[in-house]
Formats: sequence, C-alpha cells, structure tokens
Amino acid sequence: MPPAVVVTVSPRLPGLLGPAGWAALAGRRVAALPGAAATAEVLRAAGWDVTDATDAAALDADVACLAAPGEVAGRPVVDGAPEPPGARLLDVVAVMDRLRSPGGCPWDAEQTHSSLRGYLLEEAHEAYDAIVDDDPAAMREELGDVLLQVVFHARVAAEAGADRRFDVDDVAGELVDKLVRRHPHVFGDAGPRDVAGVEAGWEEIKKAEKQRRSPTEGVSRSQPAAAWGAALVRRAGRAGFPVPDAADLGSASPEELGERLLAVVTAAEQRGWDAEDALREAVRRYAGELDAEARRRERAGE
Repeated sequence: MPPAVVVTVSPRLPGLLGPAGWAALAGRRVAALPGAAATAEVLRAAGWDVTDATDAAALDADVACLAAPGEVAGRPVVDGAPEPPGARLLDVVAVMDRLRSPGGCPWDAEQTHSSLRGYLLEEAHEAYDAIVDDDPAAMREELGDVLLQVVFHARVAAEAGADRRFDVDDVAGELVDKLVRRHPHVFGDAGPRDVAGVEAGWEEIKKAEKQRRSPTEGVSRSQPAAAWGAALVRRAGRAGFPVPDAADLGSASPEELGERLLAVVTAAEQRGWDAEDALREAVRRYAGELDAEARRRERAGE
C-alpha cells in the first residue's frame, strides 16, 4: 500500500500552513498524528474533516498526514508550515506561563519586579563578560538568561492591576514601534544617512519623543559610576552643556589609561577610600550642575 503524504506542521503555531502545505492537503483526506493535534483542532473548527492517526505508514496514499517535525522518521515529508525566525520565543513565553500558573513552580510564582531586579543586573553583567571573552557558547547562554528576565518581568506585569498591567506583546510592540520611528532612513523617507547622521537623527527623535529638559534625564543612576559619568558627559556635549575639564592623557593608549586608573584605585584603597563611591559622588555633583543649568536655560527661554 503506498504511504500517505506526511505534512509537517508547527506545534507552536497551530493552524499555520504555507503554500506547500495547502497544496499537499488539496484533494486528499486529512489525518493527524498526536504531535499535530493542535493544528487538527484548528482545522476541525474551520470545518475540515480530520481523523486521528497513530502511524502514518498505515494510511493510504490519498491521505495527507499532519505531523510535528521529526515525528515521522526515515520518510520524505512536505514542510507544510516553515517557522519564521524567532518562533522559539513562543516557547519561552509558554514555559514562563507554565511556571507562573497554578501547579507550576512555587518560587517563580512568588517573584515580583522588586525581587527580580537584582537578577536583571547580574545576568546583564554575565552577558557582558561573555562578550568581552568572545565566547559564543557563553554568549548564547547568558543572552538567554537576559531574555528570561525580560519575559519574567512581562509575565509578572501581565498579572498586575489594570493601571499597571502590560504583557510581553506590549513590550515587543513598543520596541518595534520605537525602532521603526527612530530609523526613518530605513522605514521612512528621510533618505540615506551615514553613521554620524544616523546618530544625530536618533538623538533628535529621542529629544522630541521624551521632551527631556536636562541631559541627566533618562540616564541610569544605578550603572557603575564611570559609565554613568561617561553617559552624562556624552549627553551634555551633544546638547551644548558644559563638561568637566578633561585630564591630559597625552599620547597614552587605552592600556596605559587603564593602568593609571588602576593606580588611582590602588591609592584610594591604601587610604581606606572607596574609589567607586568617590567617583559616584563626583558624578552626582556634576548631574546636579547639569540640572541647574537646564533650569537656568529654561527660565531664560534658551
């Protein structure tokens, strides 16, 4: 007996079929193996007659047998529903839903934005280290841990009260809208731009969106003091605000700069000072000066 035509479908996207999948179903009776049960239910709801099957080899040639990828071994199959890039992100959302739902993990179920916030920083630092080490395997794992934190927070927010509620689709939708809005040279009619033009345009669009009055607005204060200070200096310079006097580095290389900074840290440690706290206080004073200058300019109508 000739074998049935096997058509693979996506367990993540039930009911989705591409042109090759619909062509394989045309004029044939339809059966479904257990891995294609979700798609079978969607087709039945749309009026299709789909029978359940346990063995594709036992079906006649006039049958199109729906199956999950890999469910039928050693047989040619029609890829009926090619999954788009990113399809496995649906699995992440589904797993998180299971963990937070009744009968899931008690630890995951009791977490809040507040209890999770430290993990977000920790995972971001570990991903950063993997990138610095140029370790692809570690990058893959650590970026996955960062992604977990994003999905986790979105799932917690989905359970919040109406005035605080959002979900992972809201997060993704806002990101997509922002990327399209800030790339008018790609998605709009701004015309081609070089890198400098892209950066300048990005800042102008952000300024219009956020209506920020001071270079300090939107800059994270929880990041390391050196990064915080660098961000403020960069923002202030672009906005025409004063920046602190720069040290004379002469012809020093980045490696030599690092050695000098390490020497400062060593000297501070020997005196019982905390170099990070000292720098953070200096950056905090500078942030206050920028805010004061922003208020002065606003009063002057500049």
